[in-house]
Amino acid sequence: MFERFTDSARGVVRGAVGKGEEVGVIAPEHLLLALLECPGAGTAVLADLDVDRDAVAEAVRERHRRGGLGRADADALAALGIDIDAVVAAVEREHGPGAMAPSGGRRRFHTPFTAEAKRVLERSLREALDLRDRHIGDEHILLALLVLGAEAEVGVSYTDVRARLTESRRGTGRS
Repeated sequence: MFERFTDSARGVVRGAVGKGEEVGVIAPEHLLLALLECPGAGTAVLADLDVDRDAVAEAVRERHRRGGLGRADADALAALGIDIDAVVAAVEREHGPGAMAPSGGRRRFHTPFTAEAKRVLERSLREALDLRDRHIGDEHILLALLVLGAEAEVGVSYTDVRARLTESRRGTGRS
C-alpha cells in the first residue's frame, strides 16, 4: 500500500515515525502532528478552515498526557463524577510528569505502529478510493484521522474537510 502514497503522505508517515520513536510507538496523534508540519493538500484545507496548528498540537499533547483520553472521553467521565485532570495530576504528583502517557515500552529496532495508527493508514486508502484517487495523499490521511476520532483535537469535522476538498478539486478540474 505504501507505494500508492504521494510524497506528501510519505512525509507524514516519516514524520510520524520520527515523533513516535521518542515514545517507542507510532500512534494516530503522531500522524496528526506530522501532518500539521508537512505541506500538502491536507494542511492547505486546514489553513482554509482557519485551524490553529499550535492549538491542535497542544490538544494532542494534552490527550497524550491524559493517557490517550480525548476531551469527549474526559467529558463522559466527568458526567460520572470523575475528574480526569485531577486523576492525571495525582498520578503525576506520585510518579512524575507524563506518567500516564502511553509508551511503547523498551526500544526496538523498528518503532511499531499501534493498531489505531494502522487503522488510520488503512482508512486513508478507503478515503482515496471514495474520492476516486489513484494515490493516497496527506488529505486522505487527514480524512482518516478525522473519521477515526481526531475531530475534537482538530476542531473541524470530517464533513467540512471532505466538502472543502471536493470544492477545491472542482476548481482545479479534479473531481
